[in-house]
Amino acid sequence: MSAESATRRVAFDDAGLDIWSDEDHFAVTAERIAEYAAATNDPIAAHRSGAVAPPVFGIVPVFEAMMMPVIDVVPLEIFGRVVHGEQDFHFHRPIAPGDRLISRARAIGYGGRPAGSTVTIHIECRAADGEPVNEQYLTAYFRNVDAGASAGTAAPEHRFDAALRETDSVAVVPQQVDHDQTFRYAPASGDPVPLHLDDEVARDAGLPGIIAHGLCTMAFASWAVLTAVAASDASRLRRFAVRFSKPVFPGDDLDTRIWRADRTTATTTYAFETTRGADTVLTDGLAVIAD
Repeated sequence: MSAESATRRVAFDDAGLDIWSDEDHFAVTAERIAEYAAATNDPIAAHRSGAVAPPVFGIVPVFEAMMMPVIDVVPLEIFGRVVHGEQDFHFHRPIAPGDRLISRARAIGYGGRPAGSTVTIHIECRAADGEPVNEQYLTAYFRNVDAGASAGTAAPEHRFDAALRETDSVAVVPQQVDHDQTFRYAPASGDPVPLHLDDEVARDAGLPGIIAHGLCTMAFASWAVLTAVAASDASRLRRFAVRFSKPVFPGDDLDTRIWRADRTTATTTYAFETTRGADTVLTDGLAVIAD
């Protein structure tokens, strides 16, 4: 067993839970919104023009704040093992040009397992006048790290009901990841991680080459859902969540398949998965749409 694949027992720090980060400020422009939409192949006209932000653009204003609380819980020497496990957006309203957003984040819990441990980060994003814009739950996964214990609170559930695969889907949206996708997404999102930009770094990490940003793949799924079941209207999206299960590569052909899962008097809940051939790259997809 290699040193990289061997499980390492590491104590996480309970004292780092429920401590809010410093506030981060972000000014939203139509140009930045349009750049993000173009970098995620978003076909929705309001997004492409910068009139309203795509849902997953919500990660951009909080990017600086969201990972700092992890270091309050996890020893710095294992931080390099972190991968993005899950992402869950809860929307109060879409982001728009002219918004001056204030974000903060805190670690709310962790879970230890022999194969890998998780830390859950809760993020708040609000307008300058205090109006809530969105809340997010990010699950950071540390492969081959066993924290032993669990503490605090986990992210809200969004598990996919496997029985849905035996029913007819309401839509299947084909998508293609461009060969230059990562080089467009990195500046648009503010995520410069070299796994997405440098083949040598990616190969050193055991990958065949650079991989797409997980949140870029999530953004692909968001416009697939909006165009298929929400009339391309981001203001109707109340919740959007996924688990990142396999890496996506430049040039990949993807399909996002959507099922109707539940309905109330005010909203319809959809489950979805994004696949590359036989591989499922986004699992446990959930979207709540206001009717």
